Amino acid sequence: MLTGITFSETMAGPFALGETDPEAGREKGRLDGTALTMNAEVAIPDLDRFIVNPTHPGGLSGTVDFPPLGTGLAATRGVFNLFSPTDDPDLKHMVYELAVTHEGRPYYVAGHKQVRDDRGFDLWSDTTTLHTTLHEGDGKDAPVIGAGILTLGVTDLAALLSTVRVTGADGAGERAATVAKFGAFFLGELWETYGIEAMGAGTGSSGG
Repeated sequence: MLTGITFSETMAGPFALGETDPEAGREKGRLDGTALTMNAEVAIPDLDRFIVNPTHPGGLSGTVDFPPLGTGLAATRGVFNLFSPTDDPDLKHMVYELAVTHEGRPYYVAGHKQVRDDRGFDLWSDTTTLHTTLHEGDGKDAPVIGAGILTLGVTDLAALLSTVRVTGADGAGERAATVAKFGAFFLGELWETYGIEAMGAGTGSSGG
């Protein structure tokens, strides 16, 4: 039987219409008091296949709250990749994308976390900061009509960890082994990117 992992993740942050750059959208969102929330449900039904696939794909569903469009906008489809390679060998992306509709019109929320070992210890910010754009259309190739940066706070991380579930396992032993396998993969990817710096801060930092 295939074993897998599911978890929920909520990210939110300042977001504004009329901007195409996430940094600019965050600043305008702060000034205007507008924010976007992504309530994501991640599903990895076959953990072994997920680990060996170089793009590490999973399923993503959930809802989007953005008052200028609406709240509780249910995703019609989604894309999730964890530590997906890019054209830059020193950069990997955690990809979160949700397609939604509002008043019969399609919109696409495309976000990614940039996992890269820059100067200084930035593991926490890299794994909890989602650079996000809003597209008017059914994919991220559609025109960008808004942008901002979503984050996962410490309390949100605690909530995420409480939602981790194992699927397809036969008994407590297999459930524990599946969680351990996912944890080893996650920490291994962090080691590959951040090296000894990540492990040296391990007792005081977490990523999600």
